[in-house]
Amino acid sequence: MNLEKSIRTPFIKFTNIQGLSGILLFSATVLAIIWANSPFGDIYQSIWDFRIGLDSENFKLTKPLMLWVNDALMAVFFFLIGLEIKRELVIGDLNSPKKAAFPLFAAVGGMITPILLFFAFNQETNSNSGWGIPMATDIAFSLAILNSLGKRVPIALKVFLTAFAIVDDIGAVFVIAVFYSEQIKLGLIILSVLPIIILTFLGQRRYYSVFLWLSLGAVVWLLFLKAGIHPTIAGVILAFTVPLRKKINVKTYTDKLHHIIHDIEKTEGNDKMILTERQINYLDDLEELTSQVQSPLQHLEHKLHGWVAYFIMPVFALANAGVVFDFDVGINWNIAIAISAGLFLGKLIGIPLFTFIGVKLKLAELPKEMSIAHIFGIAFLAGVGFTMSIFISNLAFADNPLLTNSAKIGILIGSFIAGIMGYLLLRNSAKLDSIRLFNKKIL
Repeated sequence: MNLEKSIRTPFIKFTNIQGLSGILLFSATVLAIIWANSPFGDIYQSIWDFRIGLDSENFKLTKPLMLWVNDALMAVFFFLIGLEIKRELVIGDLNSPKKAAFPLFAAVGGMITPILLFFAFNQETNSNSGWGIPMATDIAFSLAILNSLGKRVPIALKVFLTAFAIVDDIGAVFVIAVFYSEQIKLGLIILSVLPIIILTFLGQRRYYSVFLWLSLGAVVWLLFLKAGIHPTIAGVILAFTVPLRKKINVKTYTDKLHHIIHDIEKTEGNDKMILTERQINYLDDLEELTSQVQSPLQHLEHKLHGWVAYFIMPVFALANAGVVFDFDVGINWNIAIAISAGLFLGKLIGIPLFTFIGVKLKLAELPKEMSIAHIFGIAFLAGVGFTMSIFISNLAFADNPLLTNSAKIGILIGSFIAGIMGYLLLRNSAKLDSIRLFNKKIL
C-alpha cells in the first residue's frame, strides 16, 4: 500500500501543477490567435514555417518548426502520459480489467458518436473528409479545466480523464495514420518493433539506462516518422517499456545508507577543501544505491512534469492555436455546425451511453469515487477538441481554405461551449449528486 501511495504521488503532483500550466496554456492560445490575426500575422506564420533539420547526400530530415513542435516535443508529452497510464494500469485505479475497460468504453463512445453526428449534420459530400475532426479530445485543455476545480473533483476523475484522453488520442493518431496519410511504409513499422522488443525485454528484468532508452527511443521515433505514422504514438509505446519496480526496497536502502555514512565519517581528510579518493568512491556507491531504490518510471515522471507543463504544452499551443479568421474567404456554416455538434453533442451522448453499456454488460466498472454527474461533466470536457481537431482539419481540407477556415471556427465554438458546460457541471457536481435524478444508481 505504501508503494502504491508513493508511486501515485507524481500523478497528483502533475495534476496540481496544471493550475499554472493551464494559465500558461490559455495565455499562449490567446497570444497565438491575436498574433495570427494582427498586422504581424505574416511573421507568426513565417516563424512556424521555417524549416530546420539535417540535409545530406545519404540522409535528409528537414521539417517546419511547427512540425518539430508537434512531432518531437509532443512525443515527450505522450511519453509522460504513457508513464502515467502504465502506473495506473499496474498498481493504480486501472489495475483490474473492469476498471481499465471503463475509460476504454468511454473513449470508443467518444469517437464513434461524434463521427455519426458529423455525417448526420453535414449535408455536403465534398466535406465528408472532415469526419475525423470532432472525434479528438485535447487532453491538455480538458485536464487544465478539470484541475482548476481543485478538490471539488476526486483524483479518480483526473485519472479517468487522462486514461480516456490517451485512448482517444491514440484513436485519433490511428485515424490520421490510416485515413489521412498518403502512404504508410509497413517495412519501417516492422523494423521499429526490434528496438521496442529489446527495451521491453530489458525493462521486464528491471534494467534501465537513460542513454540506451534515449538512443533506441530516438530510433523508434525516426522509424515511425519515416513510416508515415504520427511519431507521438512512439512516445506512448516507449513509456510502457520503462520498468516500474525498483531494485531494492527502502529498508535495504536505509541500512546500506547508514553503513556508507558511517564509512564516510571514518575517512580522513574531512576538513580538506576537496574530497579524498575514498570519499569519492563512497559517494559513487551512494549514487548507485539511490538509483536502485528509485522506480525508473517514477523518477522519469518527476523529471518530466515541469518541462511538459511549463514549456512543451504552452509552446505547442502557441504554435497551433493561431487560427486566422479570414472572413473574406467566407464561412461554410454547414461544416462549422457539423463539427461543433460532433464535439459538443457527440461526446455528451457517446461517453455516458457507452460507459452505461459497458457497466450493464459487466465488462467495465465505475470507480467508487465517481458519480453520474462526474461522467456527464467529463463528457462535456471531452468535447474540447481544439489542437488535435485543428491538426486533423488541416489534413482533411488541405486544399480548401474555405472549409479549413470554417472547420476551425466550428472547432472553437464547439470546444468553448463544451469547456464552459463541463466546468459548470463539475463545479456543482456535489449539489447535483443530491438531486434524485443524479443520485439514482443508474450505473
